[in-house]
Amino acid sequence: MTRIAFIGAGSTVFARTLVGDVLSFEALADSELALMDIDGGRLEQTRRVTRAMVDNEGLDATVEATTDRRAALDGADYVVNMVNVGGREPFENEIRIPEEYGIEQAIGDTTGPGGVFRGLRTIPTMLEIARDMAELCPDALLLNYTNPMAIVCKAVFDATDVDVVGLCHSVPHTAEAIADYVGVPAEELDYWVAGTNHMAWFLEATHDGESVYPALRAAARDEGTYRRDTVRFEMLRHFGAFPTESSHHMSEYVPYFRTDDETIEAMTGTGYAERMPTATYLEGWTARDEARDAADIDPADVSVERSEEYASRLIHSIETDTPRRFNLNVSNATGAVANLPRGACVEVPCLVDATGVAPCSVGELPPQLAAFDRRHTTVYRLAVEGALEGDRQKVHQAVKLDPLAGAACTLEEIHELTERLIEANDDYLPDLSWPDSARHATEPTAATD
Repeated sequence: MTRIAFIGAGSTVFARTLVGDVLSFEALADSELALMDIDGGRLEQTRRVTRAMVDNEGLDATVEATTDRRAALDGADYVVNMVNVGGREPFENEIRIPEEYGIEQAIGDTTGPGGVFRGLRTIPTMLEIARDMAELCPDALLLNYTNPMAIVCKAVFDATDVDVVGLCHSVPHTAEAIADYVGVPAEELDYWVAGTNHMAWFLEATHDGESVYPALRAAARDEGTYRRDTVRFEMLRHFGAFPTESSHHMSEYVPYFRTDDETIEAMTGTGYAERMPTATYLEGWTARDEARDAADIDPADVSVERSEEYASRLIHSIETDTPRRFNLNVSNATGAVANLPRGACVEVPCLVDATGVAPCSVGELPPQLAAFDRRHTTVYRLAVEGALEGDRQKVHQAVKLDPLAGAACTLEEIHELTERLIEANDDYLPDLSWPDSARHATEPTAATD
C-alpha cells in the first residue's frame, strides 16, 4: 500500500479535498492515510471526514490521525505539506505594519514584506519536516502546497537533500479564466506556461492549433470582460503575455497599480480584481477560519469527489506509470528556464511517470517577462539566505528590492518597517543579526537625523 502523510491536515476543507482526490483513484483507494496536525480539534474533524469517505465508499484505505509529526512521516512514500506557521497574529502584522507605510498588499503571502516574513517564519518548520523525512522516509517525495511557494521550496532545495516539488492551482485556474474570456471549452485549451510561482506566463495558449491571444486581446476591449481581470489585461496589453495569478494578487507583485487612489479606483473591478482597494483578505481569512471551526459535517453526506488539484494525479502517475504533464515548482538546476538563475525555484511544465518528475526545457522567457521574474528570484534568494544564515541585512535587502515596497516607500521607511516586523514577529522567526560588515546599516544617516 502507498503511505501518504498529510502534514497540516487541520486545514479541514483543503485536506478533505486532497484526501478525496487520492481515494477517487482505484489504484490508490487502499492507501495508508496518515493525518497530522498540531491542533487536535481540527485534526479530529479531518479524521472523521476522511473515515466517513472511506466507509461510505467501501474502500480499503487505512486512516491514522496523530499530533506527532514523526509518527505520520515514518515510512511515508509521499508527504503532502499544507502547514500554516503562526496563525493569525504574524499574518496580521505582515499586512498591517506595511500598510502603515503605504504598502497595500492584497494577500501578502508570496512576495513583498508579507511574503518575505511569511517565508522567514515558515522555513524553520519546513527544515524540521525535511530533517525528519531524511531520517524516517528518505525516499519520499515532498509535495508542498504552503506559501510562499518559491521561498519555501528554495529553502528545502538549498538546505536539504529531500526531493520536493511545489504544487499550485494558479495555472489551471488561469487556463479556465482564459477559456471563459475567449469562449472555448476549458478542457480544449492547450497551453505552455513558465516563470515563477504566481508570476508565470502563458507563453502559448491555443485552441484547435490556433492561438487564442488575438481573441483574448479582443475580449479585453469589452468593458465588462476587462473589469473582471483589470490588472492581468493591463499586463497583457503592456508586456505581451497573460500572467498566472489573479488581478488582486498580480497587483502586489509590480509597482504600477497599488500606490495611488486614482489607479486603485481604475483597477478595481469584479471577480479577480475585487480585492484591489485594500488588504481585505484578513477579514475574509478570519471569517473562513471561524466557519471552519464551527463546521459540523454530517459523515453521512460525505462522498469521494475529484478536484482539479495536482497532488493525487501526480502520485497516481508515479505509482501506475501513467504519463501526465503538470506545471510544478521545481529547482532550475537543469536550466529549464535559461534566462533565470540556476538556483531559483521556477514553475515550468513537468512530465511525470514512474521515473519521477522531469522538468521540461522552455528556453528563454521573453526579456520583458524574465525581468519581472528575475527581480523576484533575487528577493527570494535573499530571504532564504537571510533565514539560513541568520543574516538580518539580507532580510532587509529582500524587502528593499520588492517592487511594491520600493514604489510606496523610501529606503529608510522600508528599513524601519522591516525592523518593526522583526520585532513584532520575533517569536516566529529565525535568529537574525547584523553581519560585522553591515553594522552601519542600523545607524541613522544625515538625511534622517
